[in-house]
Amino acid sequence: MTEPTAKPSTEANSQQGATATAKKENNTDKDNLSSTQSAQTEDVRQVPDKAALLTLFTLSDAKEEAYELGATEQSNTHTSTSQSTASETSVAAQRVALYHTQHERTRLLYMASANTRPTYLVQTLKSQFIEYQQYLLAQQLDKRGLMDTDMLERLWQQLHVVDDIIADIVRHMPAQQPAGWQLTTQDGRNPLCFATVGKLKHGKPVRDQGSLNSYVLGHFGVSSFTYDRGYYIGHVVGYLFSCYFCAHLSVSYGVTALGQQVVADYDYASLETPHMVRLLQGLDGYCKKRIYQLAVICARLSVFASDKRIERMLIAEVNDFDKKLQQQHLDVLLLQGLMPDSNDSTPL
Repeated sequence: MTEPTAKPSTEANSQQGATATAKKENNTDKDNLSSTQSAQTEDVRQVPDKAALLTLFTLSDAKEEAYELGATEQSNTHTSTSQSTASETSVAAQRVALYHTQHERTRLLYMASANTRPTYLVQTLKSQFIEYQQYLLAQQLDKRGLMDTDMLERLWQQLHVVDDIIADIVRHMPAQQPAGWQLTTQDGRNPLCFATVGKLKHGKPVRDQGSLNSYVLGHFGVSSFTYDRGYYIGHVVGYLFSCYFCAHLSVSYGVTALGQQVVADYDYASLETPHMVRLLQGLDGYCKKRIYQLAVICARLSVFASDKRIERMLIAEVNDFDKKLQQQHLDVLLLQGLMPDSNDSTPL
């Protein structure tokens, strides 16, 4: 009696076990499918929309406060040898963090679809560029009409052409592993307006995406400026842009290969001069012409050019009257034994 009863019980148990196992496997498959779908959904969510992409390039007040706080902390860390060493380590870490931020921002921009990517992004961002702010200042100071205001205003209004040229360059430039260059300019200044990291030989720090040049070079690589030299890692077109830019403004500059240990934790090639020549030979004439056009536009709108215009205004204010005529009038008064007074009506 027990045996027949036991057999069905065993078969039932085995069937129940098989059913349970099947259900378990089915649930596992569902869980895996669900987790896969969840991961895919999460990946989709990670792709930024147009507003999020724009935010990556836009400077906010919160970012500005953090930047100023960081600059203040850096300025207070150079009082002893140990503090100086700690500061150099901090600067190196900040530089790498900046490079990764710049790289990721550009990667997301180019991974975005045409509908998601902001149209003529540079025109939207121009109000935050230090070059545009300096142009507005020079325009306000130009009481004597020394600036070519019409030409400059036209350039700023047509700034969208910068995005057009960049897109054309990106389509034509050959594939290449990022290479590092170190740029030094006259007086240790930062005419290219790279984003500044750490201590500076001169003042006027520049924030990331706070200049037109940093925006342009961001499409071709990453860059920064520390103490008295700039660092650029990326495609050779960025190096060529920097050379054209400085040459157009008659800024003396020097370029050397960035050593392998200069920027740790960031992948790039350290190339000697012969390799640099070969990279430049790999660019066709059309690509070089487009890079030159881009460099000239940025040079004309640069802070360096605006500063020169303001210097001409300063000289004009000093020389705002006929000095030769004033000397003749003064000599006549002295011959007559008279002292010129405040009531002298001789026109300046």
